[in-house]
Amino acid sequence: MNDSAAHRDDWTESEELAERMIPLIGALRREHDVVTSLHGHRLLGLSATGLVEVHERVAQLGHERLPIEDSLAVLEAIHALAPGASSLDVARLVAGHAESGQPLEAYLADVLAPAMGAVAAEATDVVLYGFGRIGRLLARILIAHTGGGSGLRLRAIVVRRGAENDLVKRASLLLRDSVHGRFAGSVTVDEDAEQIIANGTRIQVIYSDDPATIDYNAHGIHDAIVVDNTGRWRDEAGLSQHLQSKGVARVLLTAPGKSPLKNIVHGINDDTIADSDRIISAASCTTNAITPVLAAIDEAYGVVKGHVETVHSFTNDQNLIDNFHKGDRRGRSAVLNMVITETGAAKAVAKALPQLEGKLTGSSIRVPTPDVSLAVLHLTIERPATKDEVNDYLRRVSLHSKLRQQIDYVESPDVVSTDFVGSHRAGIVDGLATIADEDTLILYVWYDNEFGYSCQVIRVLEVMAGSHPIVLPERREVTLQG
Repeated sequence: MNDSAAHRDDWTESEELAERMIPLIGALRREHDVVTSLHGHRLLGLSATGLVEVHERVAQLGHERLPIEDSLAVLEAIHALAPGASSLDVARLVAGHAESGQPLEAYLADVLAPAMGAVAAEATDVVLYGFGRIGRLLARILIAHTGGGSGLRLRAIVVRRGAENDLVKRASLLLRDSVHGRFAGSVTVDEDAEQIIANGTRIQVIYSDDPATIDYNAHGIHDAIVVDNTGRWRDEAGLSQHLQSKGVARVLLTAPGKSPLKNIVHGINDDTIADSDRIISAASCTTNAITPVLAAIDEAYGVVKGHVETVHSFTNDQNLIDNFHKGDRRGRSAVLNMVITETGAAKAVAKALPQLEGKLTGSSIRVPTPDVSLAVLHLTIERPATKDEVNDYLRRVSLHSKLRQQIDYVESPDVVSTDFVGSHRAGIVDGLATIADEDTLILYVWYDNEFGYSCQVIRVLEVMAGSHPIVLPERREVTLQG
């Protein structure tokens, strides 16, 4: 048999094994509230080809073998054990079993013991106040997570009526997206009930321009978390209007919040969220992208000072063609120009990482792309560094640490911005672009400023709702040494 035929046979065998994984992944989610992943890469919903691809990518990034037949064996054994609500990393279970020397069933019984009998949290009602770029992506994620004991339940969106056929247009925008593609499933409308129905989830569309006078109880919505993605109010006084409406328990802002509101970057300071916090901010997309990377570097090397330059995709706040805008330069055409502007992201980092207070400056350039941005971190560090050492450290952080949901890592000479559309991570370190010279370190961090940020918002929502299941095996601390 020639090499070509052998490679094809290997691929076909891998696909066959992946096809056997798909029903197990779905059954674990539906029947046992178990979410499976490979080093944080979610498996539910992937095709057979997608499962093979993620195995190859994770194995390459982790510098380790990850045979798909081992993943299948682990999934079969997990399904037989029938643990309760949990988030399980199949890649780490495969590696842990290989190191343990135990029979697979015995090893899994030990590691998964904390999840046996665990029950998923009662679902929390979620209302999206606003249905723009971020609102619709949040809806997509919430709908995808519905079922199998998901702790968040999308119940309604609140918008101002824009046209006679407003409901149909809103549904169409959910179904089709020029950047993120078609919605994965079915979207229909019930015009009599003023509802959008997406993959069986009925979403009440409430028309209002007053956040303080909505009766959510009348729609069967109780103790809801309202996610304000309009950006209209950013202070406690403005956002507290939501709390005056019947059926609202808490509010989450998808923009930087003004003091004294907590600005939360999941993975960094979400442990500061208290039950008494009625209003919380999820900070900005850029703050979410750079803060985890800065935290990892500060932990290992110590950040003395730095400058953050963001090359940011244009947003709805800019003009399509030249027109009046109250902001400097933003009145010029977004699709024809690079536009120098300001960013508060660098200073906002200190709200999540107080040790960096006063150490960072920032600026931004808006560029003619619709999504995915790039942050360039120019840092002075306490401990001298080399490029290889920094990259190896951040690679391991992206795979094994408590920041693996926030930080991804890539090494490819041909990646460009569109390759990161739809990334679930807050930021992706481009290892080939890293520059290190003694106490100077320059890092390039890509981020999907729409979808990646929306994933971070969902994670904050899960903390507020107390709905995130136990994570097994426990994520470990990653240091320069290992």
